[in-house]
Amino acid sequence: MQARMGNPAIVVPDALPALMALDKATRATGVPKSTLDLVHLRASQINGCSVCVHMHAKDLREGGQSDERIDTVAGWREAPYFTDAERAALALAEAVTRINDRGDQVPDEVYDEAAKHYDEQQLGALILSIATVNLWNRVNIAARQVAGGEWS
Repeated sequence: MQARMGNPAIVVPDALPALMALDKATRATGVPKSTLDLVHLRASQINGCSVCVHMHAKDLREGGQSDERIDTVAGWREAPYFTDAERAALALAEAVTRINDRGDQVPDEVYDEAAKHYDEQQLGALILSIATVNLWNRVNIAARQVAGGEWS
């Protein structure tokens, strides 16, 4: 496989630092890194972004997450490996990622369940983080970035 072009976040001047600053801001809100990585993995699975699926599974493994959790994130509803807070974040990730799949894009029950586990700043961070991984998915897919490859 070969990329169509260099990664657009690197090709466009000042884009990568802006995206990295947003990531840093969301991670500073107290949402566990593992939760953010789980939602990034789930959104990337939905979108079919091999670069991000590979990267976030690797990040989770390096962060000490079990293979059971990583391997079953796509089936989180039926897997016993996730906390209620993580389940709420994963449901939110799916709703925000699949906004075109239903009339009520982010149903109240999904949002309200997430709000039970995260304060407003953390909920905002989750939403921004989910939106950002969706941006990365679309950038990588459009440019056909290669999983495990070096960015250029």
